[in-house]
Amino acid sequence: MFNFLFKRIRIYCQKWVIFRFASQTRLLSIVPIQITGTFITGLCLSLLFAACTANNPSNTTTVSANDSTQTKASVVRFGYQKSAIILKSKGLLEKRLQPEGVSVEWIEFPAGPQLLEAMNVGSIDLGHTGESPPIFAQAGGTAITYIAGIAPSPASSAILVSKNSAIKTVNDLKGKKIALQKGSSAHYMLVQILEKYGLKYSDIQPIYLPPADARAAFVRGSIDAWSIWDPFYAAAEKSGDARVLIDGTGINKQGGYYLASQKFASQQQEIIKTLLEEIQNFEQWSDQHRDEVAASLSPILGIDLETMKKTTNRRKFGITPISQELITLQQQVADKFYELKLIPKQINVKEAMLTPGQYAAFSPKVK
Repeated sequence: MFNFLFKRIRIYCQKWVIFRFASQTRLLSIVPIQITGTFITGLCLSLLFAACTANNPSNTTTVSANDSTQTKASVVRFGYQKSAIILKSKGLLEKRLQPEGVSVEWIEFPAGPQLLEAMNVGSIDLGHTGESPPIFAQAGGTAITYIAGIAPSPASSAILVSKNSAIKTVNDLKGKKIALQKGSSAHYMLVQILEKYGLKYSDIQPIYLPPADARAAFVRGSIDAWSIWDPFYAAAEKSGDARVLIDGTGINKQGGYYLASQKFASQQQEIIKTLLEEIQNFEQWSDQHRDEVAASLSPILGIDLETMKKTTNRRKFGITPISQELITLQQQVADKFYELKLIPKQINVKEAMLTPGQYAAFSPKVK
């Protein structure tokens, strides 16, 4: 009887995570909880997270070179953010995998930290984030595997201030409230910018908010600045009430990553190889057809075409192999967050990496 109840709790937990962190369904996760009352809410959520943590195999899974005893997955659960919505809208991964009897389930998240939280409880198989979310995830015990790098687009992130703000230089940020998604690429960009201009992280007041909430706070004037990335950056520009204080040009040295759960990376290497090949082909096409990309994204994101073209032109397309240079850069990110006491322990990013031979086995066409 206990095992049956435990299994049911785990199923409900995985479904709840999808509803909680998929941005398009956030409100759905709130309605039933309010009905049950405060005490029951706390008890239910405690049981759900306890079930997820206690019975989550991803926390102890190790990556093997090839586990031939596993069968091919019939569904790939792909976590994505708005920056990759065009990949979803084109349906290219579905077309490529359909002959192999594999379908793709897309789940949207507001930012990388939420995406990797879902991966931790087994609700998604892979997804993409900036450089910072994997650091926080690994420090928190999430069993992730880096499968490919994403070309850096430093001009696609910026620190924004109100159009009429008295803040004119980075040094003017001292003592100010700056909104950001904790553990995101915008978090590390802010850290880098402050250090470049001689400020400490303790010199500012970080306000940790997901993009939608940060946007609302920015409009209300309850924060002084906002560290953010596209397309939220572009949308703020379009509104006319934001001014770019500084962007990431000359500061960010790396892009993001495609990541998979360790279990998926060890058992589904053929699928990963197919996905990366198709993503790389699409990235190359996008680089050569930027106006078409902008035209496709404009109605989907609700951003006017001219602003969308500007956004597309400041982005660098392409995925890259996991190299020693990227590993070194990623370790620097981890060390910096530990130095600032933003992660609970020091980590070795290589523990979430494969060997060069393993990468070559499933991503030979990543260039």
